[in-house]
Amino acid sequence: MLSRTLSLVIYNALLPLALLFMAPAALIKMRRRGGQWSDFGQRLGFWTAERRQAIATLPKDRLIWMHAVSVGEVGVARKLILELLRQSPDQGVVLTSTTPTGHRLAQELEQAKPGRVVALCSPLDLPFVARRVLKQLCPRQIVLVEAEVWPNMVARSTALGIPVSLVNARLSARSERGYRRFHGLISPIFAMLDHVLVQEPEDVQRWASLGVSVNRITMAGSIKYDPQGAEPNPAQVAKLSQLLRQIRLLERPLLLAASTHPGEERAIAQIYQRLQIKHPDLGFLVVPRHYERGAEVMTELQALGLRPLLRSRVNELSAGPTDVLIVDSTGELRSWTEHATIVVMGKSFLAEGGQNPAEAVMVGKLVVYGPHMENFLPLVSLLAGARGALQVANLDELERTLDAMLGRASARNTIANAGREALQRHHGATAKTAGFLLEWQS
Repeated sequence: MLSRTLSLVIYNALLPLALLFMAPAALIKMRRRGGQWSDFGQRLGFWTAERRQAIATLPKDRLIWMHAVSVGEVGVARKLILELLRQSPDQGVVLTSTTPTGHRLAQELEQAKPGRVVALCSPLDLPFVARRVLKQLCPRQIVLVEAEVWPNMVARSTALGIPVSLVNARLSARSERGYRRFHGLISPIFAMLDHVLVQEPEDVQRWASLGVSVNRITMAGSIKYDPQGAEPNPAQVAKLSQLLRQIRLLERPLLLAASTHPGEERAIAQIYQRLQIKHPDLGFLVVPRHYERGAEVMTELQALGLRPLLRSRVNELSAGPTDVLIVDSTGELRSWTEHATIVVMGKSFLAEGGQNPAEAVMVGKLVVYGPHMENFLPLVSLLAGARGALQVANLDELERTLDAMLGRASARNTIANAGREALQRHHGATAKTAGFLLEWQS
């Protein structure tokens, strides 16, 4: 195993090259997803006067810097921050996020909790940036969500005596194998983590094998799968109800294709067209994983003979009735799920890894996913054992399953209730994690 110093030297030699290589695609993606050029300064630790003033309002003696990469991780961070503020109302949190979509969700939380939460774009993990940001923030502790470990920031925090925790940590077997290929390089970095709060018992040994001391690893359960605090926003649900009423979809059974990836929208839409023959009232909601693909998805579905509407174009003046709605917005999936009859999870048919089905299960919906759920094997195993969701082998089986379930409300409810009950094993994970963080801070 390499020394910590040598690991950092190698990392810092490779990082500028990696940033230059990734920059063009990253900038294009940033613009597509609504990022602003003005945000780039924050990546280097330079903040506007308005942002500095917002940070200054936070309590310095109880400040946590929490980092979450994208929408899913920001959702976890949001639940945890709200619980932290419930247990400790005088707490302050700086929430950084990497993607524009994640940053928008973080900004919504700042608006809901002014003076307690400040949303910033995540800084680059360059040595001079890490020094600058830590000097300006002076956090009492740093909390990383799920699997994002920045070597320079962790090393600098360790040198300053600032504890660093990894919460809701997950590590699939595939990710572990990937990390182990560079075991000698990354083990010194993981060894600097003060606390790792994992989701499943099997995660303990996985993180230990990567260099984290076993006595620093705690089984806390999954914040993402914790039913507590997972309810959809009532105001947002009501808003979407009005939208569905406007386009004549509110009182109809709805098939929701959630977090779909390229190719899946078309494939599931073709199934939907055939299902309409036996279920003529059926409506179809499509929520692409990346909302900026909305226009692309619309073109694909129009080529099938469907007449979809984009959610962004629904308004009282122009939107008429439709059978198909494409959701080209962010931060609403949980509330759309509330309106669904059956939820089909994306990235599980034509791509690998799957998407997280927990939110749909937690709101009591029948969830169906395909064969590729590699990133959620513990959850899939839990739901399979409880018969709390349905996994199908391919798109043909998906069609047969949807056809059968659309006509069997009692069967849908039985499976949905079993799934929701299975997730009770993670009940309290958010409160437990918040309690640990506050204990370590005091």
